[in-house]
Amino acid sequence: MPDRDSFSWSLVESILAGSEAIVALGVTLEALDEDTVVLRMAMRPGLTRDGTIYHGGPVASLIDIAGDMVVAVRAGGGVPTISLRVDYLRPCTGPWLRATGRLRRYGRTISVSDVDVHDDQGRLCAVGRGTYSSLVG
Repeated sequence: MPDRDSFSWSLVESILAGSEAIVALGVTLEALDEDTVVLRMAMRPGLTRDGTIYHGGPVASLIDIAGDMVVAVRAGGGVPTISLRVDYLRPCTGPWLRATGRLRRYGRTISVSDVDVHDDQGRLCAVGRGTYSSLVG
């Protein structure tokens, strides 16, 4: 399994580095396995409402990216988003956010992932569910 893990890590890092939007958000890979991807997004200018609270748009993007990456690991490449739902539970604050994406269902054509976003103090601040094509593209 180390070869698969190494391939998956390289795949996700390649997808993250290959997207100007993801690079602009500063999203980095922290951990992964076959059914879970953990991403981190550091606070930076342009991602906040007032310098202390993350704007909802970047948080939603982080959820979408984490959901996509957990499906991409199984599919073998980046996959298109079909739909995305985000619930904001509290203001997202702190120097960084951590998104944990879990594969809920991997289907022949459609997959679903759930994502939790925690702040640097471990507080759950947003949750999301994404539906993605299971077909790379």
